[in-house]
Amino acid sequence: MVPHRDGCYDVLVGAGLLTGDHLPEPLAGLLREGRTVPVVTDAHVFALHGASLERLLTGAGHSVAWHILPPRERSKSWPHLEGLVEWMLELGLTRTDAVLAFGGGVVGDLAGFAAAIMKRGCGVIQIPTTLLAQVDSSVGGKTAINARAGKNLVGAFHQPALVLADTALLATLPDREMRAGLAEVIKCALLADAGLFRWLEKNAAAIMAREAEPLSHAIAASIGIKAEIVAADERETADLRALLNLGHTFGHALEAETGFSDRLLHGEAVAVGLVLAARYSVRRGTLAPGAASRVESAVAAAQLPASLRQAGLTCTGDTLVAHMKHDKKMDGAALPFILLEDIGRACVVRDVALEDVACFLDEERGR
Repeated sequence: MVPHRDGCYDVLVGAGLLTGDHLPEPLAGLLREGRTVPVVTDAHVFALHGASLERLLTGAGHSVAWHILPPRERSKSWPHLEGLVEWMLELGLTRTDAVLAFGGGVVGDLAGFAAAIMKRGCGVIQIPTTLLAQVDSSVGGKTAINARAGKNLVGAFHQPALVLADTALLATLPDREMRAGLAEVIKCALLADAGLFRWLEKNAAAIMAREAEPLSHAIAASIGIKAEIVAADERETADLRALLNLGHTFGHALEAETGFSDRLLHGEAVAVGLVLAARYSVRRGTLAPGAASRVESAVAAAQLPASLRQAGLTCTGDTLVAHMKHDKKMDGAALPFILLEDIGRACVVRDVALEDVACFLDEERGR
């Protein structure tokens, strides 16, 4: 259960939550009798799992309306937000209805933001279908779209009414997407749980093999870390929730440089960002070199890119820093960085000179 300023919501994790004969009771209890259920998804998820979800919903006496988006990050845009909101209005949604976000992080972010602004706020139920969304983006209430200036710059805090993470849905997830999700599990361990990080060093292959027990443990542990942080700092008014951005300041700059395209998935960018954050922490003197090597080894063992070269980036440090200046955390001329003090302990540093970051990134290009 995740508490927030207006109440709390459940997060259900398990295999087969959506493959039985009946809707899970927590989900059924949130859907209004006699109302059409609006479901937002993308074309890939609809082709794989749309019929199964519709069977459960119609079996419970609901009609279903689908809004199907193109896959990938570019759906998090003004045109798709406008189209989604207009569709919700045409359906006659009220503030007591809930939209189902059935997909990965892109679907969850876009549908959550649309729900946040729909008549000043209707409900959203997150049903994440990727590992990344199950461990990270579906929990915590951050919703957003991208703008030309950068990633997630237009959005709102809007908590879901329920998160339902069916690990069986990951059976159809491509390995590249699984690895991208594993980057967020590594992130959670790095910032708050050294024991989980040690466990991941031994069990990454079992997670990638979709072994039920290791997979459920990784998801539940990551959600637990995030839920505790979000409960203590829901709107990121203190430094605590900012720790969840470990690896993301570097990662978002890499995504911007690659045009938010399939060239570099979000989790892949975060993986490189985690290594860069660890190595920059060594440069700043907050982290021992051996700990940074463990971070790099864990990322490499997950078959994720662990350097700018492996991510296919050849641009200058100044180019990447220019992207960072559009980061939503920018405060005047200062950009806070999340660095590591040890495996399992992160900190917010506010006196980082971006000129030094540019020099560091130029040095990293040669690795």
